[in-house]
Amino acid sequence: MLSQLTLSGRYKLRFELQARNSSWYWAEYSRFTVLGESHNYKLQVSGYSGNAGYDALGYSNGMMFTTYDRDNDPWTNPDDNGNCAVALGGGFWYKGCSYCNVNGVRGRRVYFKWHTILLRTSRMWLTC
Repeated sequence: MLSQLTLSGRYKLRFELQARNSSWYWAEYSRFTVLGESHNYKLQVSGYSGNAGYDALGYSNGMMFTTYDRDNDPWTNPDDNGNCAVALGGGFWYKGCSYCNVNGVRGRRVYFKWHTILLRTSRMWLTC
């Protein structure tokens, strides 16, 4: 489980992002932790570096994980039952709804993106 792993040691999180124009960007966080179930898998992230511009995941720092059936975000749009996972098509640490939408579905209201960069693909991984 991600929370058990990140709570047991210090981890970095790295994103590699390919824009729709085929340019590549990266973003790295020197500290990445996900709290446990009793905290709704709350995100703790800091130490952004990279060439992707805006600290898009940092915007969601402190947010709890939202899914279709577990709405933990502050979104209030009645069209989506106030749930960003419903609006964007995938679970994530949403905050109105997100600047870091690397887990959503293309074509849903807000595109598959990193802040203003519309994405073709993304990958993320942890390093020690």
